[in-house]
Amino acid sequence: MIKAVIFDMYETLITLFQSPLYFGTQIAIDAGISEEEFQLLWKSTEYGRTIGKMNLEETLEFILKEKQCYSKELLSKIVDKRKMSKKECFKYLHPEILPMLKELKKKGICIGLISNCFSEEVEAIRNSELFPYFDATYLSFEQGLQKPEKEIFIRCMNKLSVSSDECIYVGDGGSFELETASEIGMKAIQAVWYFKEGTLQPAKRKKDFIQAETPFEILKYI
Repeated sequence: MIKAVIFDMYETLITLFQSPLYFGTQIAIDAGISEEEFQLLWKSTEYGRTIGKMNLEETLEFILKEKQCYSKELLSKIVDKRKMSKKECFKYLHPEILPMLKELKKKGICIGLISNCFSEEVEAIRNSELFPYFDATYLSFEQGLQKPEKEIFIRCMNKLSVSSDECIYVGDGGSFELETASEIGMKAIQAVWYFKEGTLQPAKRKKDFIQAETPFEILKYI
């Protein structure tokens, strides 16, 4: 009997690719740094930013000073634009996301969230209209570990007081999350409703997993 559905956030409940992008490419332009030079430093900090070792402000200050273009005004401008871009994503929800979450609640199903995310994404998630639906929220920046590590899944299950065979895990399939969920005994479903050709989305369809074309399809597996 399914008692909980645990979701990924990005490219599952929301997408980064329907609102204006503000990734490394755009930040480099604002900083006046070549993209190659910026990305070399930006990507080298990704793991630390994901597990809470560095926040956005610290990372950008480090890069701007390293490239000798730091000013408080420039740092503030880039931080504000980056944070705004993360908030903006929540305005482009698939129309079935909120109704699906409401229906899970009506059925008495617990809802969990496990997401790899940076400091600016934690802020956006916790201030979003989705956040009140979660009974357990496990964000890599706050937990000090990231998917696909099993421990972050186990922590979420323990918080929800459910066993793995009582859980559905729903994610786009990035970070080998579906493989880990399946390995520990969850029913793993790949969310493909945001998938679109020609984007920078990191995940592709995985034939070894059930694929849900719309959020409402999740309800039939309860």
